[in-house]
Amino acid sequence: MIDLSKNEEQLARAAKRCKERNILIPTFSQLKNPETAPIRIKEELKGIGLWDVVPQNLFRITWKNEPTSTGGLFRDIANYMEIPPELSGVEARIIALVGKFFPTGAHKVGAAFGCLVPPLVTGQFDPTKHKAVWPSTGNYCRGGAYDSTLLSCESIAILPEEMSQERFDWLASVAGEVIKTPGSESNVKEIYDKCWELKRTRDDIFIFNQFAEFGNYLYHYEVTGHAMREVLEKELGNDRFSGVCLTTGSAGTIASGDFMKQEFPTSKVAAGEAVQCPTLWLNGYGAHRIEGIGDKHVPWIHNVRNTDMIIAIDDADSMNLIRLFNEPAGHKYLTKDVGVSEEIVAKLDLLGISSVANLLMAIKYAKYFELTGNDVVLTVFTDSMEMYQSRLKEANSEHGKYTHENAIRDYCRSLQAQKTDAMIELGHYDRKRIHHLKYFTWIEQQMFELDELNRQWYDYEEYWDGIQQLTPQIDELIVAFNDEAGFKQ
Repeated sequence: MIDLSKNEEQLARAAKRCKERNILIPTFSQLKNPETAPIRIKEELKGIGLWDVVPQNLFRITWKNEPTSTGGLFRDIANYMEIPPELSGVEARIIALVGKFFPTGAHKVGAAFGCLVPPLVTGQFDPTKHKAVWPSTGNYCRGGAYDSTLLSCESIAILPEEMSQERFDWLASVAGEVIKTPGSESNVKEIYDKCWELKRTRDDIFIFNQFAEFGNYLYHYEVTGHAMREVLEKELGNDRFSGVCLTTGSAGTIASGDFMKQEFPTSKVAAGEAVQCPTLWLNGYGAHRIEGIGDKHVPWIHNVRNTDMIIAIDDADSMNLIRLFNEPAGHKYLTKDVGVSEEIVAKLDLLGISSVANLLMAIKYAKYFELTGNDVVLTVFTDSMEMYQSRLKEANSEHGKYTHENAIRDYCRSLQAQKTDAMIELGHYDRKRIHHLKYFTWIEQQMFELDELNRQWYDYEEYWDGIQQLTPQIDELIVAFNDEAGFKQ
């Protein structure tokens, strides 16, 4: 659970730091509705870039930023796009929130904010003495390092050595320290081992573990969930909302499915992973190339009992499609031969590798449930190709220049030929089987409490409702913290 007990001595130092650096902390309510940000902040943002490392950009940790690199304010509704049937190959309407227009170009900066702020405004985390440690497979530690810098505290980013080079290049300019651990996307155990090593050898650190911090869950339940509902209210009309399809990395984003299921009780929540690392689907393991998802364990914050389906995606399809969606020959084929509009093709760089996996999930989900043009499926394009240009270069080096024939193959094989394989519709004991996997990571390895693991399952409604109801209390603490720092909202 989220501990909201106060350390008054450290709280006073943290508030003083924010006062000295002119740092105002936004509430969750303001991130849901950024038009309610203080007038001063909005005026200052008109001259600030989306990625600029300045504290005003804390108010841009929202889905509603204007899609511009500099000086933008806020839209009435989240950035989103709809994938047309000629591209998806299914009649169902697939609508996705777009994460590119967050600071750092990825929505994980929101998860990091959700993890960082509760300890900050209670004084458990003291930016004057603690270094914020961000264990991650990529975008989360980027978001954490960014948020830390905005709050004028030092950060340590931990991520596998085989992640994209763009991540390391960017982190070198923001994070105080970058630690590379062995392996690739699915080697999270090695990240945890490094965290234990730091705990044993240093007393100046505070670890923000996205897989276990319910601030991650709460940000997406509260902010992403409300953004989804608003988009759906605009687009749904007389259509039917079927469900949310999201790959699981830390299982933060899928908390938005919990919110949507409460709003639309007949809807479903589908969790995705790479077929090369089928932990949820087959209790399996392995390495894969879909950066940001599938890490050989079940996150502590995953509300498994509310998950209706597991969908596994072949990482080869994601890697093939980022070429189709971004190479000139792919664009030409999609517009001239397939008939996809130039407007849609121009936006396909909004899909990073895991975003493509989310799209493929939604396609398989639509085929499995035989959805029609009157059905809507929601997903999230978590980040864009901005952090994956090196992957395109690697593909060209390994496979040669992308051609018209490559485009035909990838469109037909990796997109249109998606099947309903590697999927399971979960019954009660299927869910319980997956929930039990938490024991081996969190109880045996990470020393969490068995009683709490059991409460997640047996006291299901009380446990998860208790977390979901914490937002107003955290917002009150944020307001009180800002007051202590001398900022009246």
